Amino acid sequence: MDKVAVVTGASSGIGAEIARGLARRGWRCVLLARRTDRLQALAAEIGGEAEACDVGDREAVGAAATRILERHPRIGLLVNNAGIPGRSGFEDGDPATIENVMRVNYLGGIWCLRAFLPGLEAAAPSHVVNIVSVAGEVAFPPSGPYSSSKHAQLAFSRATAASLRRRRIRVITVKPGFVETEGFPQSWLPGPLQRIVIGPKEVADRVIASLDGGRAEFSVPLYYGLLGRLQAFIPNTFALALGFGRKTKYHG
Repeated sequence: MDKVAVVTGASSGIGAEIARGLARRGWRCVLLARRTDRLQALAAEIGGEAEACDVGDREAVGAAATRILERHPRIGLLVNNAGIPGRSGFEDGDPATIENVMRVNYLGGIWCLRAFLPGLEAAAPSHVVNIVSVAGEVAFPPSGPYSSSKHAQLAFSRATAASLRRRRIRVITVKPGFVETEGFPQSWLPGPLQRIVIGPKEVADRVIASLDGGRAEFSVPLYYGLLGRLQAFIPNTFALALGFGRKTKYHG
């Protein structure tokens, strides 16, 4: 019987590299994303299946899951990778963009987990991988809405890691740093910081290795985890640094 993995956001970047790596290890991958042409091309490349789906649309996720579970009642792995950028501030960012970032990056993982849970339970022991971000631990001012969606996704991942353990479903939380992909170009970073930008395959390799055991929550690269600890322990100093030392006048 095939080991079946559902990978969201699989049309490019980290999701596509995870699907390729899983296929090399004998997984049958069902690929979800909005861009049908990209999905079909990758599905043909790795011998997988393509399902067009916007994970932020709860009804669309439910319909796609129904079709997939009819073909594959046992789902050994769900990779919640779908995500969109949100480089804007809360003060003047487009309201529709702010709502959409939360809908896709946070709620999308919830709808997918709920929809595919029967298949994950049927295949137990099984895995859920949530691709979060270092932004889930560190709130960067230029991307406040994105960081907020990833903070919420991190809480979702940690909570379900505890609650699903008794069902023999292992939840893995992955927090990549700056990754160069089509949807998340990193050209905006200053020159010195370009050295810490990694590629999607590095993240995919760590994800696939994590299925064999080891830590269930980790950063890629590992040293990014230090940023979250710094903000947690010295939040005021960290906020001052991220605000480039500018003083704010408070009224009232």
